[in-house]
Amino acid sequence: MAEPPGPPRGRSAPLGAAPGQGRTRPGGTGAGAERRARSWAAGTLLLLLLLLLLLPGDAGGEVCGSCPGPLRNGSVVARFCASRAGAEPRGRCCLALGPPRRLLGLDLSNCSLRSLPTAFAEAAAVVVLDLTENPLPALPNSSFLGFTNLQSLVVPLELECPGGSSAWQEVMERGSSRLCHGQRNPCNSSGELAWLCPENAACAPDGPGFTQCLCASPFHGYKCLREGAFPVLPFCSILGAVTAALSLLLWGTQRRKAKAP
Repeated sequence: MAEPPGPPRGRSAPLGAAPGQGRTRPGGTGAGAERRARSWAAGTLLLLLLLLLLLPGDAGGEVCGSCPGPLRNGSVVARFCASRAGAEPRGRCCLALGPPRRLLGLDLSNCSLRSLPTAFAEAAAVVVLDLTENPLPALPNSSFLGFTNLQSLVVPLELECPGGSSAWQEVMERGSSRLCHGQRNPCNSSGELAWLCPENAACAPDGPGFTQCLCASPFHGYKCLREGAFPVLPFCSILGAVTAALSLLLWGTQRRKAKAP
């Protein structure tokens, strides 16, 4: 007596499943592909943000646009830029052709300024600066902290040169403006400043009338009391590990959010 035929060989759906259920399309469902695409997009965006933080910004990016128009004809910055080889104007700035591009001059004359621009610290590398024809009040000396390269500064006649006349080699009045020329190195003016720095440090200029103490090699740290080279490799390793950990954490968080129904 012949046995009854068995069920057809091959894959079958689970019991109780409707026809077509239990099968998956190659590459996953549409919802799964969408979740994976969102995860990849979040990871790519995070990497791009990290790259933007590591890349150097353009010289004088914001401060060059703090006053509309090009360099004013006949201004001290325009004359300086025209006489210097390898320099070109950009907005109210004079830039040295790079790489890297460096900010050499800034012309903020006749800009109706009642205070210095918020991005004024970006101009710390300038050699020539023009602030004439502006209703500026008395500027604190700290406004020019770090302007160690500044050699020619033109301000309204009502204002004094930052750091006082002793901070400049030459101070002249020209019509309605005051020219402060040749920034002095306060560390070379007198030996009385030597006591301001710790034993293992040397005096260095830090802007008109300002000084700073730089540790002499191989000292570093608070008051230059630590001897030896700065641990660059451990510092960079720890910084890189922390950055990578935060990146993975953010990527994983975004991926879980994308998988959530």
